Amino acid sequence: MKALLYGIVEGITEWLPVSSTGHLILLENWLPLGQGADFFSLFLVVIQFGAILAVVFLFFSELWPFLSRSATAGEGTMALGPLRMDKGKLSLWAKILVACVPAVIIGLLFDDFIEEHLHNHVTVAIMLIVVGAMFIVAEHLNRNKRPDVLTLSEITYKHAIIIGLFQVIAAVLPGTSRSGATILGAILIGLSRQNAAKFTFFLAVPVMLGASLLRFLRLGFSYTGGQWLVLFIGTAVSFLVSMFAVKFLLNYVRNRDFKPFAYYRIALGVLVLLVFFIS
Repeated sequence: MKALLYGIVEGITEWLPVSSTGHLILLENWLPLGQGADFFSLFLVVIQFGAILAVVFLFFSELWPFLSRSATAGEGTMALGPLRMDKGKLSLWAKILVACVPAVIIGLLFDDFIEEHLHNHVTVAIMLIVVGAMFIVAEHLNRNKRPDVLTLSEITYKHAIIIGLFQVIAAVLPGTSRSGATILGAILIGLSRQNAAKFTFFLAVPVMLGASLLRFLRLGFSYTGGQWLVLFIGTAVSFLVSMFAVKFLLNYVRNRDFKPFAYYRIALGVLVLLVFFIS
């Protein structure tokens, strides 16, 4: 039942700009999974993998670069032996991978330190409030400004690197929200809300796949049947809930801004600080 609840929270908060890690850390403090610190660390990453699978499933046609052998060769295709590939999708993947580099470097060097010293109530609460305030400022600055980047193909490597640097903030400071930081950065440099959200979804695929693999390699595969069941339930529920959350956010941002999420972040951050200091 706990794994079910964790999966629901992850599936919703991974994609909405409200911080999945922050919510899961708070949930773990108030409703511990009870399987030990190492297993919980693995559990957090693996259920995020379930959320990533939802993106791969929903946007497979936009992400899969390989064409059938019967595909007609043209300016938009590239041949590599018997394989035909879509140049536009290969270019998108190249930009996604470039955007991942800063977070990968920080994660490999400082993952243990970040988890030990920054995964706590105070950091989460402060970053919930700070990023919420930044969203309000960003929406105010862009209120009458027309986006410069209206399609994914218009994203440049410069855009990708800047968005990747915003992702580093989320990698270092729990409560920031990976999707929140990258969407915020993308909006500030001229991407439309919908393309900012989409690029953020795609950016999560290699990041979370790599994080899941590294966590398994570090902690091993020796778990009880009950623990494997907990991992499966959390991941499956996260996948299913993410399908709805991703569709909701893309529909939402077509005609609305992110201010409601900002107010929610600030209110939650203040509540967490009050509870922490009172207790």
